[in-house]
Order: sequence, then structure tokens, then C-alpha cells
Amino acid sequence: MVGAVSEITPLTTEAVMTAAGVGIDDPSKVPGKQTTTVAMDFGRITMAQDLILYLFGTPGQTRFWFMWDEIIRGAVGAAVLVDTRRITDAFAPLDYFENRQLPYVVALNRFDGAPQYEPEEVREALAIAPHVPLVLTDARHRESVKQVLVNVVQHAMATLQAQHGRGFPTPVG
Repeated sequence: MVGAVSEITPLTTEAVMTAAGVGIDDPSKVPGKQTTTVAMDFGRITMAQDLILYLFGTPGQTRFWFMWDEIIRGAVGAAVLVDTRRITDAFAPLDYFENRQLPYVVALNRFDGAPQYEPEEVREALAIAPHVPLVLTDARHRESVKQVLVNVVQHAMATLQAQHGRGFPTPVG
């Protein structure tokens, strides 16, 4: 997702899956998967002259949450990318962002050959609150990922406006 949209060469941490990962990662639901993200990906995209997003893509497993705690400092929002081949893997990231009250959107990734579900089926299965945007995407395509990021920014702004009244808080100092 980061690599599809980043305007700079993204920093990636893809590594070839080896026998050392047996019992840690389960590639059985993703036929042909030969690599995995072992830390995080980083990129950047300019949405407007005064809005630059720094993008951090991390694996969804709970063992990476120690990184998430640092990454969300100063974050305006998040996108949880849901793979329909491993839909239950989304529970942990959804709980994480919900518990930290960080605005997030759910991006339902559509891969050829992967199970296809209606967005409302996924919303119900994952118990996603009605106010959380759920968007369809293909994480390999720039324009599709850009729409996810637009939704993140819009949802974060709407959440801030709801929390602080009509305008944003005035900086002090």
C-alpha cells in the first residue's frame, strides 16, 4: 500500500519467508506468498501544498504493537488494510486503534482470486462501528490507495471537529 502511493522511493522491509517463520506466520491462506514485511514500510505523499502525509505500513500482528505505540504519536489517523483471505487478522488492529481513539478507516483490499464480500458483510463480521468509513481498494494501485488516504484525512478532520466543536483548537504558546 505504501509503495503504491509514495512519491519517494519507499523504505521497505520485505524479507523472503524461510523455515524460521514456521509457527510465527501462517502463509497457508495466501497461496504463492514468498515474502513478508518484517518491520515497517515508510513513504510520503503530498496531498496538497500544506498537507504532506508520512506513511508507515506495519504488519498487523500484535507482536508489532510496540512499534505502533511510537508511530501513532502525532498521527492524524490510520487505515486498516483488510485482506479477505485472512479477515480475522483484522480484529487486533481494529481493537488497537479503537482503544487508542485514533480515527481510522477500514480499507477492504480486493485481490483477484480472493474471496469477495460485500462491505456491509465485512462491517458486520468485524463489528466495525457505523461511523467508521469502510472503503474498497486495491492496495497495488496508486489511485485506489490515494482514495483511502483521502478518506483517512476526511474522517480524522471530521472526528476532530466533532470533538472540539466547529473549529479546531487554537494552539497555545
